[in-house]
Amino acid sequence: MNPTSLYPVLMSDDVAAAADFYRAALDATTTFETDWYVSLQVGRFELAVLQHDHPTIPEGFRALPSGVLLNVEVEDVDRVHDRFTSDLGLAPVLSLRSETFGQRHFIVAAPDGVLLDVIQPIEPGPEHADAFAVAAT
Repeated sequence: MNPTSLYPVLMSDDVAAAADFYRAALDATTTFETDWYVSLQVGRFELAVLQHDHPTIPEGFRALPSGVLLNVEVEDVDRVHDRFTSDLGLAPVLSLRSETFGQRHFIVAAPDGVLLDVIQPIEPGPEHADAFAVAAT
């Protein structure tokens, strides 16, 4: 297989509200929009939102997301945290913190049960340093 693209499509109960959330939180631009599907561009990345009960979804699979965590890596998580809390009025469900496994991050609740984890990679603690694969040269 030689994919030309790979991106998540999040099922939603309110496509317009979910798309508005991701446009605001991720500075996303719309590349396609109907009342049942919205495709968003975030830099070179794509994210789509689909009405969970649309006929293209097979019967038995039309449930809203559960256990979905959408990670977004940024260069300055503190600045993004300030924008989310001050400008967008979002209250983190996991406060801004540095983790010994190599992340400084916070999590906000996005629509439809999705969690948006905003991450800045940091130096891991010694207990996690060996868990990282060595990059191929």
